[in-house]
Amino acid sequence: MAYDEYLADRIRQSLKEKKTQFEEMKMMGGLCFKVDNKMLCGIHLDKKFGDSLLMARIGEEAYDTEIKKEHTLPMDFTGRPMKGYVFVTPLGFDSDDDMSYWIDRMLEFNPLAKASKKKKPKV
Repeated sequence: MAYDEYLADRIRQSLKEKKTQFEEMKMMGGLCFKVDNKMLCGIHLDKKFGDSLLMARIGEEAYDTEIKKEHTLPMDFTGRPMKGYVFVTPLGFDSDDDMSYWIDRMLEFNPLAKASKKKKPKV
C-alpha cells in the first residue's frame, strides 16, 4: 500500500460532511483529491519522515502563518519548497477537529487556486 487508506477515508468523510463534490486521482504512489478540477490536497508517504503526510494546498497568504505551526513542514519534493503548500504530520490532523481545520483552510483557498493546464491528447 502506497498511502494510508484510513487517512483517505477521513478526508473523504470530511469532504462529504461539508457537502463538497470531489474527485480522486492516484499520483506517484499517493492519492490526490481535487475540487473543481483543482488540487485540494493529497496523501504522501514520506520515506524520510516515515509516515503518511497530508499535503495541503492552502495558498501563499496562509502559508506564512501555517508553516510556523508545530506539525507542519514545507512541501519539498525536489530541494525547493513549494509556496502555498504544506505537509501536515499525523499529529497535526489526529483529531476530527484538526482534520476539519485543514479541510476548511484548503476549501477557502480552492476558489482562488488556478487549475493546471489540461494536456492535449496524443494522436
